[in-house]
Amino acid sequence: MDLRKLKTLIDLVSESNVSELEITEAEGKVRIVKSAPVAAAAPVTYAMSPAPAQPAPVMSVPAVEVAAVPAAAAAESPRAPAGHTVKSPMVGTFYRSSSPGAKPFVEIGDTIKEGETICIVEAMKILNEIEADKSGTVTQILVENGQAVEFGQPLFVIE
Repeated sequence: MDLRKLKTLIDLVSESNVSELEITEAEGKVRIVKSAPVAAAAPVTYAMSPAPAQPAPVMSVPAVEVAAVPAAAAAESPRAPAGHTVKSPMVGTFYRSSSPGAKPFVEIGDTIKEGETICIVEAMKILNEIEADKSGTVTQILVENGQAVEFGQPLFVIE
């Protein structure tokens, strides 16, 4: 199972009232169990095992409400930007720099290398460094600093 998908599942369990979640896929079975709350944090444990011969019962998870996209962002979405688009790997808050007063990781016109940190997406008080998945020149920054982003939302255009 993809580590990003596993992390998303762990985050969903820790944020919700669900105490246990089990998912079976072709690659194997994942069971996430939320431990009893301890002081300020609720640790989550998980284990992976090979897929059983019979499918496990499916649990329904409550739907998550998604915030409406601002009109300005909706107007820009129909046309696809030219070049390679770097997309958000998770839901969270987009930051261009490591701290409020610091210099942004990248600016329009900067030449970057694959693997270089280009921004941060904060999810559940964890700062996740997002790396460029392609070398090139940053031609567009599609998100404002401090803006909420969705999974798969375009962040940068690299040519």
